[in-house]
Amino acid sequence: MEQKVMIKLDGLKKYFAIEKGIVKKTVTYVKAVDDITLDIHEGEIVGLVGESGSGKTTLARVILNLSKMTDGNILIDGINLATATRDDMKKLRSEIAVVFQDPASNLNPRQTVESSIMRPMVIHGVPKETAKKKARDVLDMVKMDQRYLDSYPHQLSGGQLQRIAIARALALNPRVMILDEPTSALDVSVQAQILNLLLDLQEQLQLTYLVITHDLNVIKYISDKIAVMYLGKLVEFGPAQEIVSHARHPYTKGLLDASPILDPRQRSRKKEVMRGDPGSLINIGEGCRFCDRCKYATEVCGKRTPDDTTMNEGHQVACFHPLNL
Repeated sequence: MEQKVMIKLDGLKKYFAIEKGIVKKTVTYVKAVDDITLDIHEGEIVGLVGESGSGKTTLARVILNLSKMTDGNILIDGINLATATRDDMKKLRSEIAVVFQDPASNLNPRQTVESSIMRPMVIHGVPKETAKKKARDVLDMVKMDQRYLDSYPHQLSGGQLQRIAIARALALNPRVMILDEPTSALDVSVQAQILNLLLDLQEQLQLTYLVITHDLNVIKYISDKIAVMYLGKLVEFGPAQEIVSHARHPYTKGLLDASPILDPRQRSRKKEVMRGDPGSLINIGEGCRFCDRCKYATEVCGKRTPDDTTMNEGHQVACFHPLNL
């Protein structure tokens, strides 16, 4: 039986216009998300990885409808955001939850944990007593004691705050969770606890996750599939184990080589360091965006944008010269 597509991105673009000049104005565009096509199936965990400025968070904001798309289509649970009615949007707001990077900045310091968890339910018209009971239930789900309901954010540790943020995200029984750098502000030992919690919740509730991070070790641990972004483009997508073991895009290989090797048996492995820095997203010309940093680049790379090439089942790479590993 074929899995249902929960999030479908089709030719998605998000450009930001920059105006220059007073008398004679000129307009340039920052192509933060440029022609992304991607399917995320129900119950999958998809990790979205790339350097800072690659467009990961902008993509998440567009999916959450916090930023309007420039072109393309987004379908979430079969609902097209471009033509969605008010009732459609109300349904989606309860079905999609988000957990941000810094939980402390997303919780009201003047409200108790109970009030913070109840807030989204109250906004959606849930009766106060029902919201109170649900707040206790979701606190149990994230393995925190009921006594923390009366605590304030400043009284809690980073790991506890992230558990509260996850509990609040679960309050409306979502089907999709978007997690933007969910462990980057935490100690390594606490990171493992939060990741294990997220995996338990995903299995228990059959949630669909989009996990945004720059930490490839997190991505390898938690994801079913990995999507790699570079300067607004999706350069590689496929099963997590396939991407980690047989990365075909030079950029993906560079990211993997740049991450610390945790397995002591592999520390003698030869690593290739990427040269140069990410380019500008303003007025990007034709050709592969990784061309200037790629040691395999040829003349065609600077002239044409590579199409997606299917390497194995479900493994796609946008490269004229995919690595033969």
